[in-house]
Amino acid sequence: MITITLPDGSQRQYAPGTTAMEIAQSISEGLARNVLAAEVNGEVWDASRPIEQDASVRLLTWNDKEGKSTFWHSSAHLMAEALEALYPGTKFGIGPAIETGFYYDVDFGDREFSSDDFKQIEDKMIELARIKSEYVRKPVSKADAEAYFTEKGDEYKLDLIKDLPDGSITFYTQGNFTDLCRGPHIPNTGFIKAVKLTNVAGAYWRGDEKRKQLTRIYGVTFPKAGELADYLHMIEEAKKRDHRKLGRELELFAFSEKVGLGLPLWLPKGARLRQKLIDFMQRAQMKAGYEPVVTPHIGHKNLYVTSGHYEKYGADSFQPIHTPQEGEEFLLKPMNCPHHCEIYKTKPRSYKDLPIRYAEFGTVYRYEQSGELHGLTRVRGFTQDDAHLFCRPDQVKDEFKKVIDLVLYVFGALGFEDYTAQISLRDPENRAKYIGSDENWDRAEKDIIEAAEEKGLKTVVEYGEAAFYGPKLDFMVKDALGRKWQLGTIQVDYNLPERFELEYTGSDNSKHRPVMIHRAPFGSLERFVA
Repeated sequence: MITITLPDGSQRQYAPGTTAMEIAQSISEGLARNVLAAEVNGEVWDASRPIEQDASVRLLTWNDKEGKSTFWHSSAHLMAEALEALYPGTKFGIGPAIETGFYYDVDFGDREFSSDDFKQIEDKMIELARIKSEYVRKPVSKADAEAYFTEKGDEYKLDLIKDLPDGSITFYTQGNFTDLCRGPHIPNTGFIKAVKLTNVAGAYWRGDEKRKQLTRIYGVTFPKAGELADYLHMIEEAKKRDHRKLGRELELFAFSEKVGLGLPLWLPKGARLRQKLIDFMQRAQMKAGYEPVVTPHIGHKNLYVTSGHYEKYGADSFQPIHTPQEGEEFLLKPMNCPHHCEIYKTKPRSYKDLPIRYAEFGTVYRYEQSGELHGLTRVRGFTQDDAHLFCRPDQVKDEFKKVIDLVLYVFGALGFEDYTAQISLRDPENRAKYIGSDENWDRAEKDIIEAAEEKGLKTVVEYGEAAFYGPKLDFMVKDALGRKWQLGTIQVDYNLPERFELEYTGSDNSKHRPVMIHRAPFGSLERFVA
């Protein structure tokens, strides 16, 4: 027998090979009718997948974030099945769940596609859903996977397969559709009762503008028809409050193609609003012991090579500015922190000087792809209420808690009540994309988790969402559409002080390395106003 531990701490005995669905049925038939998937030892599984060893199990329904994500991912597969049935020869890229629904990137070949086709696809999806086809998981070898999609003529799946190690590949089949997928999925298509395709856009394969542009079809589905009606009503109400519409009507900001996509122009009324926010934050920062600094809009390329930003983001950033002097290159400032490190280095520091808190409303520039731009929420030039704290290791937790207090003060004063505190940690499966030692990362993650606990924050943990140089605490707020946006952020960083060789003289008269805390309660003025 195996021991299954449930979220309330209770334990039950089952035969090896028991599925989460069978566990749900042993508790109540009503629960089983609503189970979409299960979290098994922290990993989301199909409810039909056999559990062979002792495990902690959490049954997931529509009311769980992971349950919704599984439901919408399965809906993407259902849409793909409908597309293949309606338009034979369609090729498929990726089809993930997103915050509010799902999308699938598809290649229709020479066929024209538009939102006029939505109704036909929606009807087909409902027709297929009513068949209640099971989502069947099947491990396959890399050779078999390549053979299947070679015969099918789908070069996009073959491109994905080449990066996968043999032994890790699974197919999922429902009805007449088979897809390369690691899952998980809901038990069968019958759970999907209501369908709405919401948008169609272009998307370059793997985000590479040099590769083919595919058709990205967005949709949302629900387990009850009434929930779709409620969602559509919310969307209509939200459109009335869309910040892009209000920005035009209230004459707050504008965009100009001649100025450049993603570069907002603040009109007089918007500029006054922006200045009020700056004044509010500067008063709060002054009380909290911050010192103002100002840095230029550009920096020498070597500054960002030292910081690591150029290595990580150089290819996707605004490209270097070449001066008349041979070999001299500058970059539009993508981050303020390297400049603040150089300010710290302008004179020797003692342990008695710390913490030092530098604050700047600094404008930075990042090259977002045109398809990702969205009003003030995704732009190419934006102003951060940025600050960097330089402190001793023994001061990190207290300083972090003080920054939490500042963020909560800002949110409270400005009426933000619906927020989530998200602890963003490394991706344990892909540590190569981060800089710095495991020891420093472990210490930084521990500091953040303990500070959040001691402040009594209700948090969620998201792996893989850390900055490349350190973990962070992100404050996520919801907009009128129910989408989450990151506003305030606080990050602990042991790595930039190392890269910039920052030092202070300790009480032992030896040189020591300070720790940096990055913070921006607004996130950016643009996103905060939106």
